[in-house]
Amino acid sequence: MSVRAKKHLGQHFLTDKNICEKISNQYGNHNNCNRVLEIGPGMGALTEFLIKRGDLEVYVIDVDRESIAFLNSNFLQLQNRIIEGDFLRMNLENIMGKEPFAVVGNFPYNISSQILFKCLDYRDQIPEIMGMFQKEVAERVAEKPGSKTYGIMSVLLQAFYTINYCFTVDQHVFNPPPKVKSGVIRCVRNTRDKLPCDEKLFIQVVKMAFNQRRKTIRNSLKQIIANPTFDHHFLNLRPEVLSVEQFIELTEAIEGIRISE
Repeated sequence: MSVRAKKHLGQHFLTDKNICEKISNQYGNHNNCNRVLEIGPGMGALTEFLIKRGDLEVYVIDVDRESIAFLNSNFLQLQNRIIEGDFLRMNLENIMGKEPFAVVGNFPYNISSQILFKCLDYRDQIPEIMGMFQKEVAERVAEKPGSKTYGIMSVLLQAFYTINYCFTVDQHVFNPPPKVKSGVIRCVRNTRDKLPCDEKLFIQVVKMAFNQRRKTIRNSLKQIIANPTFDHHFLNLRPEVLSVEQFIELTEAIEGIRISE
């Protein structure tokens, strides 16, 4: 029995066991977390090596019923830890409880950004995110200020996670092969419990700044800076040069003029 890769689910099954083992070894038990939830395991190529480590309590979740049937037949040791469902739609506390768990996987490329943003919503419960993405997405998440690749995902993820780009994976180790290379990244939760500014405003500032990234931040944020006399030295810059800390500083300044009005 095997599973047919389905294009509408963004499935590209990893076939190189050496790469699977290499990805598994990247998981670092950040904050001593030994519970991992693998998203989109397919036929369990990565699952096999996560289990072999011996130090992890592995859960898997897949929306593909064919994959679920395969996993139930071939991974009896997972018992009740094979979950059929859509990760993006599920309340994760219902399946993982309130204890910490990590998120790992060879993530479906068509929803990989959404997976990261969902993990952000549960960031206080998810100490580590480790897995494979389309190379462009992986680079964007891990990029530092000053690059054209640096953007919304970079800032919002790096506000709460330290991110390392681990290695690149070529197309030929997948079935079917994707059209692009892949990249493995590891995100570990930093020590920031919460932002010192209004989080919704911070997200709004970051998104508006990068949605018009060729303009200066002053021009991009006109709609939310109602006071024409407000000035800040970051306003004359373009968003890609600002670090997470500088976006926080700018948000605090905007928040300050709103409170004073």
